[in-house]
Amino acid sequence: MNRFAQLLDRLAYEPRRNAKIALMADYFRHVPDPERGYALAALTGSLGFAEAKPGLVRALIAERTDPVLFGLSYDFVGDLSETVALMWPAPEIRPNAVPSLAEVVETLAETAKRDLPAILARWLDALDEAGRWACLKLITGGLRVGVSARLAKTAVAQLGAIEPDEVEHVWHGLAVPYLDLFAWVEGRGPRPESDDPAPFRPPMLAHAVEDGDFDRLDPAAFVAEWKWDGIRVQAAAGLSLETRRHRRRLYSRTGEDIGAAFPDLLEALDFDATIDGELLVLVDGRVQSFNVLQQRLNRKTVTARMLTEQPAHIRAYDLLVEAGEDLRALPFAARRERLERFIARTAHPRLDLSPLIPFASWEALAEARADPAAAGAGPDAEAVEGVMLKRHDSPYLPGRPKGLWYKWKRDPRVVDAVLMYAQRGHGKRSSFYSDFTFGVWRGSGADAELVPVGKAYFGFTDQELTELDRFVRRHTINRFGPVREVQHDAAVGLVLEVAFEGLGRSTRHKSGVAMRFPRISRIRWDKPPAEADRIEVLEAMLRSAAPADAAPADED
Repeated sequence: MNRFAQLLDRLAYEPRRNAKIALMADYFRHVPDPERGYALAALTGSLGFAEAKPGLVRALIAERTDPVLFGLSYDFVGDLSETVALMWPAPEIRPNAVPSLAEVVETLAETAKRDLPAILARWLDALDEAGRWACLKLITGGLRVGVSARLAKTAVAQLGAIEPDEVEHVWHGLAVPYLDLFAWVEGRGPRPESDDPAPFRPPMLAHAVEDGDFDRLDPAAFVAEWKWDGIRVQAAAGLSLETRRHRRRLYSRTGEDIGAAFPDLLEALDFDATIDGELLVLVDGRVQSFNVLQQRLNRKTVTARMLTEQPAHIRAYDLLVEAGEDLRALPFAARRERLERFIARTAHPRLDLSPLIPFASWEALAEARADPAAAGAGPDAEAVEGVMLKRHDSPYLPGRPKGLWYKWKRDPRVVDAVLMYAQRGHGKRSSFYSDFTFGVWRGSGADAELVPVGKAYFGFTDQELTELDRFVRRHTINRFGPVREVQHDAAVGLVLEVAFEGLGRSTRHKSGVAMRFPRISRIRWDKPPAEADRIEVLEAMLRSAAPADAAPADED
């Protein structure tokens, strides 16, 4: 466990991508199975413990320390695992039996809930501060050491002459602790193969269009299609050779099987293929807002009323596999032709084709992006959040390869709001107030009040974060656990220019309005709080467009 703790500690303080890969590759190269496999699972977010929760950790530290002191320390440190690791009263004689990472993972998976407190306390007694922190991070989830799943897989690929994309291709057929994966990359075993007839395949993602991109890109080399406001999904179906049964699955972009929430859509997957597309709700042939779709997401059971009033639909972007043939190496133009024939042949009302946007120049595409209704999106124009650009000759590659796919989202809306509350961040931001709640004015005169409309934790630079943190500390007027209320009257306060993608009605916000994808685009030191925007500005935006819920969709 201490070796894993050292890896996490070094990763947390290492800003360079290649250096992080080198650290992980060195760990995987010198740590034996199954220890390194469990480390890989932790780094890629593939571990979960049903009975070990943050509440267990809080209960343990409450027994060992003064609760008031812990509350004050937690407020100062801002991270539960770090606070407990520092405050845990280690025994004068530390036990010699330091747990290994494999022991921790396997014990947590097999132990009954009632026995966990004693076991966890014994581990914390045996570990040093860094080991306790790593153990608690493992249990509570969210390592936050600046490592993505893709980066960890890249480090594994460096153990042999294998491309990271090859690891991605076999990843979702593997099981923790990945013994066959390590054997393959080190040349000790065959490439892992899955007999799943409907496996998940790593999605291809797009880069956001940046300034200057259009100066070097040839419009004739690309096709364009609408970027729909749903969630990216993969619909896979095939015949199991073992059971002779037709297996159907609906995956999220990250590979989570979400089919249980959409039984009506699974019925439509009566084919042997894998489709990449957008999950939407269509009522009377019209795409509904994300707010409607969200009511069906993350549900274990779906009511008959939902199935009737919120029918699920897939708008297809790409065809990855057809009749057992893997099409991903083909150019996009060829896959598109196959997809058009496939959708026409399937002719199911739950499936349709995402239309292409005709354009001859970037200026023409910009006009279409600004007015989707006039460019072919018709009554579904309000469900368009931008356009996607795909090279005619692009194969379907996992990850986010450069130069092949681009997303050009519609320009965000902007509003001036007043900072109301702040909370500490996590990981490197645990010592800064970096999560900000902001609001706009409702009412007038003496009855005017600020009502919250959103929360943002990005969009600002490191220097601006320092300035925001300083303002919060100097102008705190109240505390609610880890949350600080910041002075926000008409005379004293801080105005933030907030950019966002959409608005929706919300019963969780006092304003009745919530933003989607909000981020702080500018600090308005020049603007007094009394001149911040009013709720009427957001109401006018709502009336001018179909609502979009405040919760984020699955980004492409």
